[in-house]
Amino acid sequence: MRASAWDYDETVLERIVAEMQSAGASYAEARLHLLETTAITIMNGAVVNIGRERRWGAAYRAIADGGLGFASETLHIEGKPTVDAGKRAVAAARTSARLVRSKVSLGPARLGRATYQVVPRRPFEDVSLDEKIALLKGIAGEFLVERGSFRVQSIVLVYREMVEEKLLVTSDGALVRSRIPRVSIFYNVAAKSDRGRANRWFMIGGSGGLEVVEAEKLRSHLSSDVESLYVNLVKAEASPKGVMDVVVSPEIAGIMAHEASGHPSEADRILGREAAQAGMSFRTTYKGRLIGSRYVTVIDDPTIPGSYGFYLYDDEGVAARPRILYKNGELNEMLHNRETAAIYGVESNGAARAMDYRSEPIIRMSNTYIAPGDHKFDELIEDVRMGIYISKYMEWNIDDIRWGQRYGALEAYLILNGRIEKPVRGAVLEGTTRELFSSVDAVSRDLKFYSGTCGKGEPPQGVPVWMGGPYMRLRGVRVR
Repeated sequence: MRASAWDYDETVLERIVAEMQSAGASYAEARLHLLETTAITIMNGAVVNIGRERRWGAAYRAIADGGLGFASETLHIEGKPTVDAGKRAVAAARTSARLVRSKVSLGPARLGRATYQVVPRRPFEDVSLDEKIALLKGIAGEFLVERGSFRVQSIVLVYREMVEEKLLVTSDGALVRSRIPRVSIFYNVAAKSDRGRANRWFMIGGSGGLEVVEAEKLRSHLSSDVESLYVNLVKAEASPKGVMDVVVSPEIAGIMAHEASGHPSEADRILGREAAQAGMSFRTTYKGRLIGSRYVTVIDDPTIPGSYGFYLYDDEGVAARPRILYKNGELNEMLHNRETAAIYGVESNGAARAMDYRSEPIIRMSNTYIAPGDHKFDELIEDVRMGIYISKYMEWNIDDIRWGQRYGALEAYLILNGRIEKPVRGAVLEGTTRELFSSVDAVSRDLKFYSGTCGKGEPPQGVPVWMGGPYMRLRGVRVR
């Protein structure tokens, strides 16, 4: 029988944590972490890769003499975590203590003693590997279409199913066991016509089983995106430029929430610790609290059932909860682990996540979204005299401090006198974080989420997230 963090005897880790304390650690932590992944890559209806991976190991952290140390070890199928690896973390902490200016301490937190899991409604094994391959090949083939000068040149589909199991024990009382299956399908569609080229990438993902990525959901998204590429490359006319009103979809709201709210709210970025790896934050030097209109509230919530970024306890054993990053247009919470919480004199809000056993927990987002309001979509449009509606983006860019940003439209439409008119191409929404969020004067009651993998850290860590929001109306913003 394979080793598993789900059914492992926690007393093994408790003994190692005690030994780490005996070796001089004022705080000790041990985490068993298993990731089992199956991935299938299809290109233009042909299989280009099938892979299975099992990452199974143990991670240890220690605080000794005011320094923080980390160590990990790979475990074989029936391998057991070792005291020696835990003591390496203590030794690393002592070395670190001689080099750091400020001693490390951990702030207070609601630590858990809990066991939880996500139970899939349709387990992965309900469909064989061969059936999955045949289904993906068939769907990819359906959308390799030609319509006059328009042609889909390539479709890449990447199906991934993963089971993540953890067992965490800390010297100050946390004991958390979890099991979360996740599944996703990522695709990239490239197309061309005699007017140029364009591509569209998208991801469907969530926690649970095959019910997350049913075939009809995939077909529906692909059909919509191929049609968007066709309209962009064949039918759409040049977008108007200048200052105008813009209505954006939940997809655009979601990427804005993630990039212009979530990342700059990470406390380690604000302290400057991520500057060399993944960027900085405008919140380091920003004066004042106002960042947007009263209609802009941004929330990061790991506890949403079925979400791609779902968890109930973070990788320091802290109970998860919704974090309100921007509240009615004002800067509010940061995302904290226990170390940054101590620096700021607050309680950790459970944002520490590690990609795998080889990774140290760092501050990460989960499911970040702009809160909905009470308008209908049509009400957002009817008050626009002249502007554009951006439904889907093809690319986005944002600077290192998460301030200046651009969102290039794949699918967009001209709005005239309160009605959506013809499709337009080449629209790029541009502005600073404060300009864009301050221009929001209405948001819809809809709330939609989109899946992604967020990258951060050095060595880099990718973790599953959702991002989303409602439809939003922005008054008097720049379109390039």
